[in-house]
Amino acid sequence: MKTINTQGTRKQAVARATLSAGKGKVTINKIYLRDFQSKSAQLRISEPMILAGATAQKVDIDILVQGGGVNGQTDASRVAIARALVAHDPTLKKVFTEYDRLLLIPDVRRKESRKPNDSKARASRQKSYR
Repeated sequence: MKTINTQGTRKQAVARATLSAGKGKVTINKIYLRDFQSKSAQLRISEPMILAGATAQKVDIDILVQGGGVNGQTDASRVAIARALVAHDPTLKKVFTEYDRLLLIPDVRRKESRKPNDSKARASRQKSYR
């Protein structure tokens, strides 16, 4: 089996996944998934692996993720894993899209930029008539 390289993004975070034959190990920035971030982040990242079932037990996935915060990196990793598994086994595409469309299609929303002379993106300056 040849290796498969995929990419997932969310906000400023970019995750690059490499799928190869193995025993079901997942490493993120050279840290095993069970030791990565919080329990909720671990569960979120492992969703595609759980949905894939037996297919996920036959491959190892190594992820390098950069930029963004904890949640952005978690979602970017999730997309990268799902795309790698679909490239390995195309029958999983239907399963992933029915469960959650954002497993394969990244969320394109970004932070809105601040406007000149304002405090926040949408808030306008307060006026004082004194």
